[in-house]
Amino acid sequence: MKLDKYTVGKRYGKALFELAIEKQEADSIYQDLLKLREIYQEVPDLGDILSDVRLEPYEKDEIMKQLVSGFTGTTENFLYVVYNYSRMNDLLLMIDEYERRYDEHKSLLLGTALTAVPLTKEQHQLMEEKAAKLLGYEQANLINLIDPEIVGGVIIEANYKVIDGSIHKQLERIQELLLK
Repeated sequence: MKLDKYTVGKRYGKALFELAIEKQEADSIYQDLLKLREIYQEVPDLGDILSDVRLEPYEKDEIMKQLVSGFTGTTENFLYVVYNYSRMNDLLLMIDEYERRYDEHKSLLLGTALTAVPLTKEQHQLMEEKAAKLLGYEQANLINLIDPEIVGGVIIEANYKVIDGSIHKQLERIQELLLK
């Protein structure tokens, strides 16, 4: 049975996170993974190149050596495991899963707050505090996105949950009730 890339990403990310917690290296590995994500953003084809069977192993080994030269210990070992299983093209999904677990572990809620107009700094802070409390986290980090179509209020999306407090949604509900 061939696993899809998302399942692979989740499994590898979970395994790395559990190892990082066990070794008490969660923070340093998290920083390493942020650097790796940056490298992948600068060189978008890197994962495909390192997973390409058409390239000679020595060519890929050379690129791999350069990539891991900036990392040590657990991160370096992890990269070689991923490389040896030809999964370097799924690395970003692994990093996403690690980051999700890391944020959960740190009780940090990440998401977006969609509003019709930009929030002031004070409103933004208050919104984050309320969202964290409402969803059971210690703190929240919400990116404020703007969409005039929601008319007013806010739609918060975080950790696969949606809280729709938009005026647009309330108007839809009123319309539904009137049509009954």
